[in-house]
Amino acid sequence: MVSITSNFQSESPLHPGAKLALPSVFEQSWPDPSKLGDDSRSAAILLHEATETLTGHLGVTPAEIGFIGDHSSGFHIALTGLLAPESILCHSAVDRQDLFAVAAAHLNRGGSTEILPVDLEGKISTPELKPSAVVAWQLMNGETGAINPAPQSILTSALPVFYDATASGTRIPLPENWSTALWDSRSWGGPSGLTIFARRQGSAWRNPLPHLDNRLTPEGVSPALIILSALSIDSWVADQKTQAAKLAGANARIRGYISTEIGDVDIASPIDASDHLLSFSFLFVDAEKLVHDLAARGVAVDSGSACNSSNLEPSHVLAAMGRLTQGNIRLTLKHNLLPEDVDLLLLALKDCVSAQRNS
Repeated sequence: MVSITSNFQSESPLHPGAKLALPSVFEQSWPDPSKLGDDSRSAAILLHEATETLTGHLGVTPAEIGFIGDHSSGFHIALTGLLAPESILCHSAVDRQDLFAVAAAHLNRGGSTEILPVDLEGKISTPELKPSAVVAWQLMNGETGAINPAPQSILTSALPVFYDATASGTRIPLPENWSTALWDSRSWGGPSGLTIFARRQGSAWRNPLPHLDNRLTPEGVSPALIILSALSIDSWVADQKTQAAKLAGANARIRGYISTEIGDVDIASPIDASDHLLSFSFLFVDAEKLVHDLAARGVAVDSGSACNSSNLEPSHVLAAMGRLTQGNIRLTLKHNLLPEDVDLLLLALKDCVSAQRNS
């Protein structure tokens, strides 16, 4: 069966460049690469080459990275390893909930935090860096695409700095003064269930997990996921060079259409945000109904509004920015986007929004 859905959701299938190799990767990567034997040696070579590929694109060395299965553990390892009981954790109001959980745990242990406000464009305020500060800096917001280059005061600081690159992936280079960093394999079309953690050699990071060796992260991640992620990042970077202009054009077209043809819309994504993400909210529209109506028209989108029983609060990102939190739609534009996908989206949006407003 062929999908006829125009998918603007954040989730995406494995990159075709990695999907073609899927059967052979699992076939060759099953042996334990730490053991002796021909099969294990072959698996070890594949894993080493994959690690070299990933670190080359991410700007770190193989000795500085480890692999984790989930985001929450990644944020805990990356941040808690930098924090001391007296540390002040400085982070923004638009950070991921995983980071807020680490901050809450730090407060429970007697530490302190400083939450940095953001403006209407999602720009993070520069922290006042005290000697006991540990900075968590989000390079790109995963809802709005707002880009936040680290300010000069952080770039020149000797304090510990964690960079959240889970949304930016390879789009934004890792700043030179990093202590720890985190990436999401899915940001370059890699497999889910793989978070890449990096610890700069010589940094103040100490492993917060019980351990008896020098491994940065616990075992448990399938080598096949690491190899597939490496194949994906190579292909994704090549695609980005040829498809970036297309995404920029589609982004501009969507912005213009919803502003002029639909109206009463609050676009939360700033003009200088990443071209692949768009967040906007319609006045007098129920987001849950809009998502369902669009799905019935063959258009899959995300929403930052409270739209199910497990999420009773609206997007904390939109709220922190002072943006409209109801009637919100989030789009992720992918490299395989076609003009007819955008046509279907815009016509469906206009019809569905008009139907709600006129009902």
